Amino acid sequence: MTTEAAQHTDFSHIRYAQVWEDADVLLDALDIQPGDTCLSIASAGDNALAMLTRDPARVIAVDLNPAQLACVRLRVAAYRRLEHGQLLELIGSRPSDRRSELYRLCRPELDDATRAFWDSRPAAVEAGIGAAGKFERYFAAFRKHILPLIHSRQRVAELLRYRAPDARRTFYDRRWNNLRWRLLFRVFFSRWVMGRLGRDPAFFRYVEGSVAQRILARAEYALATLDPAGNPYLGWILTGEHGQALPLALRPEAFEPIRSRLDRLELRQATVEDALDAWSGAPIARFNLSDIFEYMSASNTEAILGRCVDHGLAGGRLVYWNMLVPRSRPDTLADRLHPRENIAGRLFLRDKAFFYSRLVVEEIA
Repeated sequence: MTTEAAQHTDFSHIRYAQVWEDADVLLDALDIQPGDTCLSIASAGDNALAMLTRDPARVIAVDLNPAQLACVRLRVAAYRRLEHGQLLELIGSRPSDRRSELYRLCRPELDDATRAFWDSRPAAVEAGIGAAGKFERYFAAFRKHILPLIHSRQRVAELLRYRAPDARRTFYDRRWNNLRWRLLFRVFFSRWVMGRLGRDPAFFRYVEGSVAQRILARAEYALATLDPAGNPYLGWILTGEHGQALPLALRPEAFEPIRSRLDRLELRQATVEDALDAWSGAPIARFNLSDIFEYMSASNTEAILGRCVDHGLAGGRLVYWNMLVPRSRPDTLADRLHPRENIAGRLFLRDKAFFYSRLVVEEIA
């Protein structure tokens, strides 16, 4: 089956070299139990790998884009062949002058197609594989060309220091939220600029209203209410590294649990629809659906949610994000899929990946 997104979007290159969804929020929302069978959007692999820390029986990671699966396969090889600090260097979380050497250590673990993919991108390896996507280059352009017009490096470093909640708000209001910040943010994160440099124009097909204004409001929440010092997504956007705050899959305590369970991760180049239509295994207990409904019609969203329920385990959970397009369980599935708005609302208050407007948690009846 041809997915709606593939009809309007080019999936031949790396769109996301990192996963820009908060894995801490995701895992608490999914509530994976030991022995669960899980389905996840693969993307760059970070959150599918993070799911292994909860001891599931299987994590089936699907993606239509072979370039995204090449990102996951290199990460898997890095967990197998490298030590934790080396993994952080290869990703780009830490400075390094030996990423090509680290890649060579991982290379024997790769299949021929993945090896050819990364062999042909030595500059991407040397820069850190977590910087190799279109979305990451978009943030790099903001960091290099826009941010210096607004704030100095010293001011950025000040923002990323720990402060008590009241002091955070004061710093944002008095030191950060100037006119240039608001104006240039609205330009750079507008629908037109983001569609051409960051995501894809087709991803805004169902968006109504101001894109930049909504993202600016969420950015203010991340900078003034949440703790910027503990936010790896914000840290990368502003500095090009993760600093001391790391996404869940890259933390020291997650490294060995993930490495010991890599054989439970199964990668499939497929749409969610095709993966579910071909599914013949145990009922799926947990679905990490990323933000796939952002660029789908309401009718296609309904169809995919229905397939998830058909193959899902009673009491299982679906978790996904809305960025700019409101999508959730339709009334036609009201007797089969129940919103868990109390869980979603509570978790969304601490969501560090600030561009999303809503977290959706739904439970299979």
